[in-house]
Amino acid sequence: MIRKARAIWRGTGRAGQGELSSDSGVLAATPYSFKTRFESEKGTNPEELIAAAHAGCFTMALAFQLERAGFSPTELATEAAVTLEPEGQGFKISRSALTLRAKVPNVDAETFAQMAEDAEKNCPVSKLLRAEITLEAKLV
Repeated sequence: MIRKARAIWRGTGRAGQGELSSDSGVLAATPYSFKTRFESEKGTNPEELIAAAHAGCFTMALAFQLERAGFSPTELATEAAVTLEPEGQGFKISRSALTLRAKVPNVDAETFAQMAEDAEKNCPVSKLLRAEITLEAKLV
């Protein structure tokens, strides 16, 4: 399974503007810019999208684990806070902090904590955040 998204950027880093689109259409020429990333202008930014992906992936992974163990969660609510901080002349994403609030009948705290830790370590987005990245770049 391969999922794709595209970014188009026009102009300089600070004054330019971009659009993000995904094959599913959920993102369709969604605006992003310096102001949506570093200020609070309406639009999205890469860190917000990473946070959404991490929260969604982890929460679904935990739901599958709970189901396999015979538990039916009433609600799993996860927030991912992705930190972007200065590094040299640029920036780095230094952290993705997951905060989970869950309602799961009949599970004890220790079992739940172990399952949540395992879901964090093994959800595909957590693995991606620790993965090798490759790049193919060419001028056209």
